[in-house]
Amino acid sequence: MSIGVHIFSAAWLIYLWATMRYSVQMFQQNSYRTERYNRWLRSTGEWHSRMNIVSLLAAAIFAFTDHTTALAVMGLWMMVIAIAEFSIKYKIPVAYTMRVKRLFTTRLAITATAVAITHIYAADYTLSVMMLMAVDYWTILANLINRPLEALITRWYYNDAKRMLRSMPHLKIIGITGSFGKTSTKHFLYRVLSEKYNVLMTPGNFNTTLGVVRTVREHLKPHHEVFIVEMGAKQRGDIKEICDLVNPEMGIITSVGEMHLETFGSIEGVARTKFELIEALPEGGFGVVNVDSQVAAEHLKTIERKVATYGIDNAEADYRAVDIAYSSQETKFYLDKGTEERSLFATHILGRGNILNILAAIAIADKLGVSLEAERRAVRQIEQIEHRLSLRRNAGITILDDAYNSNPTGAKMALEVLKGFNTEGRRWVLTPGFVEMGSKQYENNREFGRDIAKAEPNGVYVINEVNRKAIVEGLSEGGYPESQLRCVASFSEAMSELQPQLKAGDVMLYENDLPDSFK
Repeated sequence: MSIGVHIFSAAWLIYLWATMRYSVQMFQQNSYRTERYNRWLRSTGEWHSRMNIVSLLAAAIFAFTDHTTALAVMGLWMMVIAIAEFSIKYKIPVAYTMRVKRLFTTRLAITATAVAITHIYAADYTLSVMMLMAVDYWTILANLINRPLEALITRWYYNDAKRMLRSMPHLKIIGITGSFGKTSTKHFLYRVLSEKYNVLMTPGNFNTTLGVVRTVREHLKPHHEVFIVEMGAKQRGDIKEICDLVNPEMGIITSVGEMHLETFGSIEGVARTKFELIEALPEGGFGVVNVDSQVAAEHLKTIERKVATYGIDNAEADYRAVDIAYSSQETKFYLDKGTEERSLFATHILGRGNILNILAAIAIADKLGVSLEAERRAVRQIEQIEHRLSLRRNAGITILDDAYNSNPTGAKMALEVLKGFNTEGRRWVLTPGFVEMGSKQYENNREFGRDIAKAEPNGVYVINEVNRKAIVEGLSEGGYPESQLRCVASFSEAMSELQPQLKAGDVMLYENDLPDSFK
């Protein structure tokens, strides 16, 4: 065989490993759901664009030279793409679980077969290009091949987790869901309940059915008295599926917002899914709902369940924070439960959103008999949750890190904290906006731009191109000076420009951080 064929074959092996790693990573981040992965492929078109360039380049060379020269050029171009891919450090890299390892094994088998066929028929340019263009879908094929085995393994793990939960009939199980605020609420509730109980909570972002199964099998012990389960959802039935597994007797709905509208279809679809938790509670169960979330408050009127409510703005809430006072050291508020006596609480946590999360934790703690003094002590000692409006200081510069927030309501609260921050320095906002909002994405980001303008920061960096037009339009409508606005491709580019300008006393707000699928 010619040198061109050998170059092509070697380059393709390297290229396929790079694309396979990235493809499996995205398949994992899309919850191993083929329809979600397909949606991501359609929306990004990234590898297709690169391979179209390869195909056009090779076709042009093929018109004037021979097949082997075209294949050699394709191989060199694929090497460039693979090297670029290997140089990227992802914020959420692929997690090498046993399922991922099995998926990799099957994809390697498919890849080896494809390489062998192409090596044999390398002179057939059309076959080579067709196989290259199909590379994005090999992960789907690998998953399809593995599906029967994965179903058996998953069912065994699921039943084993069910068995373990049945063996602990006195375990109190609390579900937490919402469009935002659920992770912080989980941590706050864990801290408050730990004053009286031995508590387990789902770690990290283990908020899917399989994540909960893994938590039960690996972490739940006979001495645990309370199990706090964070429940995430991207489509109807996701919350019900987790509830069918753990059978919660208490539940918190932290919010209903315009998240994952591409899969839910409408805000009403989001509300119905979140309220699957309340519907799953047994007779005599205890539900807690944030009625400052307008959609949640409205949906609450359509169900017959009696729940406890909490809020700051809603005067009818059963648990309400009033007389909130912020300082550089702490936040203080009074808890109003509709009685004449109000209880004073203090916390080091920032923002109205986190006060709401604390209220939800107190409501559950009251129900489980935690004393007021223990609640106060726990709230004062609550630690910040990284990337969720957490505060840190570096060389006199304050960073408000809200990188894991991705919703309009939470962003408004973060901007409120930024605007009210007591400092003589300048204020900066770095943000790429919101994603996965379907038809509402442009308008929500445009409104976000107007909200940023109201906060009056000294400088704004709009990161990435995904929402750039909408945010800039909103900033302009809000009267924000164009001279104080910068549009950059990445967070690192924003920081390289901003770093030399920063001075002691300055405050930076990191608002959201695009997931890897939008890199």
